[in-house]
Amino acid sequence: MMKMLMLCYNEAIDDEIMEILESCTLKNYTKIKGVFGRGETSGTHLGNDVWPGRNNILYVACRQEEAKQVFSCVKELRKRLGKEGVKAFSWALEEIS
Repeated sequence: MMKMLMLCYNEAIDDEIMEILESCTLKNYTKIKGVFGRGETSGTHLGNDVWPGRNNILYVACRQEEAKQVFSCVKELRKRLGKEGVKAFSWALEEIS
């Protein structure tokens, strides 16, 4: 079964997120840089003086086993970094063409 992963994270930890992909031997992804948002634990990032900072979003299509490995790595990263902000989501990927 294939999964689509979406990782939303503080742009400051982009290197750490890319290291996770490399350690999971995932080479294909789509990255959207400089997005804004608000999270319950990570706070508000609107890229302005009042709410500084931005987020990135990473989409990865992968096998279910690879998704589990990524989720495990993200959980470990969250333990290390605390409030820097990284969330991982997945859903079934029905078709790739």
